[in-house]
Amino acid sequence: MRLQGRLSQWDDDKGFGFVTPNGGGDRAFVHIKAFERTGRRPVDGDILTYATARDAQGRLQATAIRFATAPVRPTATPRRGWFGPVFAGAFALALAGLIATGRLPVHVGTLYGVMSVVTLIVYGADKQAATTGRWRTPEVHLHLLALLGGWPGALLAQRWFRHKSSKAEFQRTFWVSVCVNLLALGWYVRDAFNAA
Repeated sequence: MRLQGRLSQWDDDKGFGFVTPNGGGDRAFVHIKAFERTGRRPVDGDILTYATARDAQGRLQATAIRFATAPVRPTATPRRGWFGPVFAGAFALALAGLIATGRLPVHVGTLYGVMSVVTLIVYGADKQAATTGRWRTPEVHLHLLALLGGWPGALLAQRWFRHKSSKAEFQRTFWVSVCVNLLALGWYVRDAFNAA
């Protein structure tokens, strides 16, 4: 017998959540691999139809999951403005200026360039994994890449791939990592200038 219910507590990075049947009853565990068609990623509030089964520990799980309705629109709209790419470009110009005037060694610019390219590639791979239902890159890894100097590449990736740009919690942590990175760079520039 198939049931219909609403998806809740969906964790897109881990690919699981819960579904509560319409009209009441026990909620069932939902895993991304249990969806019959993975044309899109689930979001909180989706109406699903599903069958149920018990796992080895006797826990209720949803199986043979299908979307019953059109996708629920997220409350936040993706930020597709030009602020990110412009900010990354302005930073690259400022960094080039500091290197050209001898205030920063070339390896600092190289570090930012390499980390940005790596971060751009990782974001692209994570976006592809998100659309195909494969294993995702943990958000903590994306934040670590940004903290280590890959944030300009992350800003470009968020714009180009439309990935992680509308998730408010991710964006808050991302911008904290950008600020920490810039503070560390400012401290390094100050010390290098004072030593000169």
